[in-house]
Amino acid sequence: MVFLEVAWYTPGVRRFTAVLLALTVVAARPAAPSAGLPASLSMALSPVRFPPPGQGWRAAEVPDLPPAVRVGDGITLSDEEALRIGKLIWRNESGGTVDGLTHWNTGEEFASLGIGHFIWYVEGGSGPFVESFPALLSFLIVNDAAVPDWLAEARGCPWPTRAAFYKAFRTKRMNSLRAMLSATVDLQARFAAHRLEGALPKILENAPPAERPALRARFYAVAAHPRGVYALVDYVNFKGEGVSLTERYSGKGWGLLQVLEEMPDTVPGERAVSDFSASARAVLERRVALSPPARGESRWLPGWQKRVATYLAD
Repeated sequence: MVFLEVAWYTPGVRRFTAVLLALTVVAARPAAPSAGLPASLSMALSPVRFPPPGQGWRAAEVPDLPPAVRVGDGITLSDEEALRIGKLIWRNESGGTVDGLTHWNTGEEFASLGIGHFIWYVEGGSGPFVESFPALLSFLIVNDAAVPDWLAEARGCPWPTRAAFYKAFRTKRMNSLRAMLSATVDLQARFAAHRLEGALPKILENAPPAERPALRARFYAVAAHPRGVYALVDYVNFKGEGVSLTERYSGKGWGLLQVLEEMPDTVPGERAVSDFSASARAVLERRVALSPPARGESRWLPGWQKRVATYLAD
């Protein structure tokens, strides 16, 4: 399965149009390397669709989706595996509850929505953390999910503050949002898996050339175990790729790149997953230690530690 993604921006509007062409569709198995191309990293999911040329995304302010570039040694993920991982991510974020699909943390400037608590800023809002809900919303729309009209046309989170968000928690609009999110766990899981597909190229591009072989080897050592695939998908959706310069405290990030950097060289399989879990814990503890005291991030650390422990046994 070979992917080609074409993207361009409309002047003055932070939107882009993409077309994803599946030149060859294969079952859930590693694709054979093509002549002149690296071996493939493939998320073998049911086909998903992206907006056709000229129509653009129907949700406002959509950030880049991970590029559909495939590198490496063939990681496959079936629909069933993706759904299982999606349910684990949902459990990690909010205990698997429907109410937990719509959340706004104290002290934060954004809503956290869906199984992965994807970030959604208010219209015109921004912050140091990468916004991901608009991209998920567009993904759901073009894959024929039953998205409420008001949500499809939203230019940003319609609740301007956390107080307004929870005042509206049982309104018809908020109830319709939760109903849509609870009915699309499978698509949200595919979206999460797609993000992993684009993570390694981003990580390698942003790492010093001398470190790239080791980072690549550690990534695939973790991915060699089924629980490791869950760990990689969960962490990249939990704390990102680690390549955004705005996601730093005192110059130190906390994404997948940093976890791989802090890992020792390891052997593929269960040992690598254990090393990944330990490194993730250390990176998150460092983040909390370096975080601004006003954010009170220490209150989240026990839950984060528990989350990365599930990589060893759920």
